Amino acid sequence: MKPQNIILYSGGAQGAEAEFGKYAEKIGAQEVNFTFDGHKIFRSRGVRVLTIDELLKGDVSLAYISKLMNRKFNTGKLFKKVLQSIWHQINSAEEVFVVGHILDDGTVKGGTGWGAEFSKLCNKPLHVFDQEQNLWFKWSRDSWKTEKHPKIKSKNFAGTGTRFLKANGKKAIKDLFETSFKK
Repeated sequence: MKPQNIILYSGGAQGAEAEFGKYAEKIGAQEVNFTFDGHKIFRSRGVRVLTIDELLKGDVSLAYISKLMNRKFNTGKLFKKVLQSIWHQINSAEEVFVVGHILDDGTVKGGTGWGAEFSKLCNKPLHVFDQEQNLWFKWSRDSWKTEKHPKIKSKNFAGTGTRFLKANGKKAIKDLFETSFKK
């Protein structure tokens, strides 16, 4: 695959999303960062501001997500819009890469976890770099399996994750791009 034919779908937020965007730009891949009015993002490239109607396409019940992920979520309007914009990232992608932390129940910590769970529900290839374990994992039907060197294999992929990106998370994203797009 030629990098110029690849599209990263993300949210352009601080941390993992900004880092995915940085490397997409570096290799010459296209970038689409879904956002909404009033949301602060750190990427200015490929910004796609979602309308109210578009956000509603990604609407999901907080009660459903809370039950699915075994935790309570913020009920504020901003958080709801973040979840709706994550829906657009995952819905647009053919495979998903996340940097964060896999919890004991198999879900991913934080709002990022909704992107991972939605990927599972859509049967999209899902790869998570767990910063705590310093390992990549791939979702395989009903459990996580370690993965040595994941590669971006789809033309349309999502890159998302924690705002609290650690040095090993940055290295994981860098290595992912270098392994996927060797010159």
